[in-house]
Amino acid sequence: MGITHDVGQDVEGLVAAAHRIREAIESVIEGKRDVIRLTLTVLLAEGHLLIEDVPGVGKTMLAKALARSIDCPVRRVQFTPDLLPSDITGVSAFNQQSREFEFKPGPVFANIVVGDEINRASPKTQSALLECMEEHQVTVDGTTYLLETPFMVIATQNPIEMEGTYPLPEAQRDRFTARIAMGYPEPSAELEMIDVHGAASPLDKLEAVATTAEVRALIEAVRAVYVSSPIKRYAVDLVDATRKSPDLRLGASPRATLHLIRAARAHAALAGRDYVIPDDLQELAVPVLAHRLLPSLEAQGQRRRPEHVVADLVRRVPVPENRGKEDGAGRR
Repeated sequence: MGITHDVGQDVEGLVAAAHRIREAIESVIEGKRDVIRLTLTVLLAEGHLLIEDVPGVGKTMLAKALARSIDCPVRRVQFTPDLLPSDITGVSAFNQQSREFEFKPGPVFANIVVGDEINRASPKTQSALLECMEEHQVTVDGTTYLLETPFMVIATQNPIEMEGTYPLPEAQRDRFTARIAMGYPEPSAELEMIDVHGAASPLDKLEAVATTAEVRALIEAVRAVYVSSPIKRYAVDLVDATRKSPDLRLGASPRATLHLIRAARAHAALAGRDYVIPDDLQELAVPVLAHRLLPSLEAQGQRRRPEHVVADLVRRVPVPENRGKEDGAGRR
């Protein structure tokens, strides 16, 4: 049974819609096309994004630009040391008139949640996001409340060496589909930024170019992108290699394998393909896997970061001869 023509049409529509969103974001963020592309990949993969870098390079601006380019509910949370878990998830309050407890939803009840400087809050408050990121639901006082689709957490954090920051718990990092670093802009982009941002914020002029319903349709199209058996095996081999590497004391989890496949589907769709190829996994391996890994003491002594280890593993793990179009069943 082959891939239907409808899937190909869905992918074509996805590419056009993603192009509109990307152009809208690029009107605010100059010279960061690869970063924007990965951000869209995570959105369409139903994942969450961690943006880590020094202050002032546009982390929050990127998150806000994506949120404004989509016509859907957006909430922003400024993480501080005194923030409580109930400030994020919501709280049950007693209504004097009805003489009953009423649930007051927190900022996680939105399609896109922007968590600014997440590692400035205590680990207890950071952990308040665990359930909603994994299960798309919130449980307060024994009652479970479902979150709408799409649901995406875009969190920014400063490097953990900076004063007043807490490292994210391993369980929290593992729930982020990918981590990216903004990096400093090129001089030409920085010059353009002075002209564009000098008088007013371009966010003020940014209008939504996609609706919530369109984003849901794009996510459905990504789910239909085909992954052959050899490509699935290749993903498992890449993740398994992190567990066996002597340079790592904590390898990637099975959740990382699922995130890698989902992100590869979105990456393929954005490239105009309705099937995944090894290149998709190779390009995504570092941003999807590296933040979940812990280097060994020897690797730390040699200043080998998890990013370097994953890049080496991508070069060493054998690539399947099948490029993703067909498998043993002859499926296209």
